[in-house]
Amino acid sequence: MNTARHDADPPLIHVAIVEDDPSFCMALSQAVHAAADMLLVGVASSRIEGLALLQGPPADVLLVDLGLPDGSGIDVIRAAVQQWPSCSIMVSTNFGDETHVMRSIEAGAAGYLLKDSSPVRMVDEIRSLASGGSPISPIIARQILARFRQPGPDPQPVAQAPAAPDLLSPREREVLDLITKGFTAQEIAKLMQLSPFTVRSFVRRIYNKLQVSSKAEAIYEARTLGLLPD
Repeated sequence: MNTARHDADPPLIHVAIVEDDPSFCMALSQAVHAAADMLLVGVASSRIEGLALLQGPPADVLLVDLGLPDGSGIDVIRAAVQQWPSCSIMVSTNFGDETHVMRSIEAGAAGYLLKDSSPVRMVDEIRSLASGGSPISPIIARQILARFRQPGPDPQPVAQAPAAPDLLSPREREVLDLITKGFTAQEIAKLMQLSPFTVRSFVRRIYNKLQVSSKAEAIYEARTLGLLPD
């Protein structure tokens, strides 16, 4: 009677880790291994190993430490955005200063956790990231909010937004078109032969590029920019 159960199980979250602290990396790897809904697909302990890891099949979630022995993890984040465009990237580091935080987010990180988080909690945050969330340690979130609350100089003229055809990639426009037609993430995944996690990553990128937070806002903004027919 339960023969179809496994067919209905959600796909595994493929996780890759770039971390130079052996004990923390081992604890995190063991926590991922223990999670029934995750699969650890790669581990690197340096910048050069992290860049090499990106030459393989893409993961759904990539955890990156910033303080690597041969350079900055931000280089890995930038490369991952280019080579694994559907992957969600989360920083896991001891660096909590504003410079590292903002540079990581600008490079493409969707989450930022300090290493005071336990590996078990980080596994929960991996699930959140794979589902479209943006996990951020509370102290980091307060820091980001404080930055934007600070009074600044008179605003400069805003640069022109990219031309509509260049704003979204062809795959992002395809996902957006299907969203507009009412398809769910699961349905879009089947139509495009992608995993639901990949589709959610595309949706998050679309929202970020359009600077919106909901489906209705995305459709309205896309039509305003001429990305969709009226």
